[in-house]
Amino acid sequence: MAMYQVYNKIYANLIKRNLYLILFSYISYMFISCGSGESPFPEITEDYCAKVEHVSPQPLSSYMAEFGDRLDSSSAILTLEEGDLAMITRAWLTDAAEKSIDIQYFIFSTDNIGLIAIDYLLRAADRGVKIRMVVDDIMVDADAEDLLALNSHPNLSIKIYNPMANVGKNIPTKLYSLATDFRDFNQRMHNKTFIVDGEVAITGGRNIADEYFDYDHTYNFRDRDVLLAGKVVPDLSSSFEDFWDHPLSVPVEDIVSVDEEKINAAFKFEYIRQYACAPQNFWPEVRQNIEKMPATFRKFSENGSVVWVDKVVFVSDEPGKNAGDDGLKGSGQSTRALISLIQQAKKSISIQSPYLITTELGKELIKKAVDRGVEVKILTNSMSSTDNLEAFSGYRRDRDELLATGADIYEFRPDSEVRFEIMTGALQKTLDFQPIFGLHAKSMVIDKEIAVIGTFNLDPRSANLNTECVAIIYDHDIAERLYQAMETDFETGNAWEVTPDFNPDQFAPWSKRFSVWTRNLVPKAIL
Repeated sequence: MAMYQVYNKIYANLIKRNLYLILFSYISYMFISCGSGESPFPEITEDYCAKVEHVSPQPLSSYMAEFGDRLDSSSAILTLEEGDLAMITRAWLTDAAEKSIDIQYFIFSTDNIGLIAIDYLLRAADRGVKIRMVVDDIMVDADAEDLLALNSHPNLSIKIYNPMANVGKNIPTKLYSLATDFRDFNQRMHNKTFIVDGEVAITGGRNIADEYFDYDHTYNFRDRDVLLAGKVVPDLSSSFEDFWDHPLSVPVEDIVSVDEEKINAAFKFEYIRQYACAPQNFWPEVRQNIEKMPATFRKFSENGSVVWVDKVVFVSDEPGKNAGDDGLKGSGQSTRALISLIQQAKKSISIQSPYLITTELGKELIKKAVDRGVEVKILTNSMSSTDNLEAFSGYRRDRDELLATGADIYEFRPDSEVRFEIMTGALQKTLDFQPIFGLHAKSMVIDKEIAVIGTFNLDPRSANLNTECVAIIYDHDIAERLYQAMETDFETGNAWEVTPDFNPDQFAPWSKRFSVWTRNLVPKAIL
């Protein structure tokens, strides 16, 4: 496939991927995205599951028992750099769950990864595991009857966060909400947590969709999660409970009502089961790797990939962050925590943020750090690699002022060499071209002593509107490993260094450059 065709496919999905919900693009988004009436459930034509033997893993409790009292006094940390490992880990934990799975995501798509994830969740629910899901309303990629079908399972409950924009809403209702209540409409839940049996959790940048796990044939993200076990996990569970119990999280059955025959849960559950059994959808070698995960994690424990840390702080904004009549300004716990870390830095600050729109406060923080001798390096998306033209437009207008602070600025390459190391190998072998790579990791390293992995983008939306969460890990080994991974991303084969005399905008196709130019119509203050 020619590269221009790949770019054209990306453009067709830009609005669907848009995280910023600004008026300029959202009207188009409402006409082409979620709730279009197209069900992902065609007729079943073959019994694929008859050919698949599912191997039940060791229960999670028996695996965790091997770590004994250590889980009470410290936290086990494993960074998940590769999308494939991040997906396989979630699947294994779902299969090993015995009591509960609590899930919180901004995006949950019913694409290849999403349907396979749902199959694993349904099988866990079938054996009695209680599953609760809170998903932000704006990017739910499923029809109302499909959500109600999943919710009809006695062990699976779904709530929609701030349901003003999508689920159960027609286009006039969406437009009315946007026009009359812009601030509340934009109060989004950007948290991402996956908690199993209250013992193991995953948080970080990844949503549930193909492109976050290196399975998309057109565009994939360089992303990062962190697996947590032990002492810190109750803090994630407590945050989840806050969101689950909050009035903004509304049971899906209270939002929409659909005739029972349209729900047709039995048929849809069987379709999902067959979809996940089909080898073209779920490669047998991936299934085998999931079955090997207990042994793989023991190996990680033995070779030092898993690090035991005394101090890990999980910071989450409260649901309903900055609700009220204060305009589009404010902050939250996550914003204040990151500001404090930057203010405390003595030697170096390394940052990865896919969307980089700095306020005067942000630029002042960076300049003060540079003035006191701190080396500041920031990696964000280039125009060629970004999935969000609105965000890039805001960054582009700010770029010269950001450089003037003394920070070193880098922009990610769409043909980044690092993709060969972290992108799913099986996918690479099936394609005659390489999918474009974009940055989605949200990470920070302070003085090579403190590592931050979470959901926070360096932009006003994360600071003032979205609820966000971050894991702050006070450990030299973890910080050093994350620093080295980020240093690799800064290298010439993975990023362009921006200077007052050079930026890589010229390498983006003219149509994308024109599209970014049109975004200048959008005030930067609401990006």
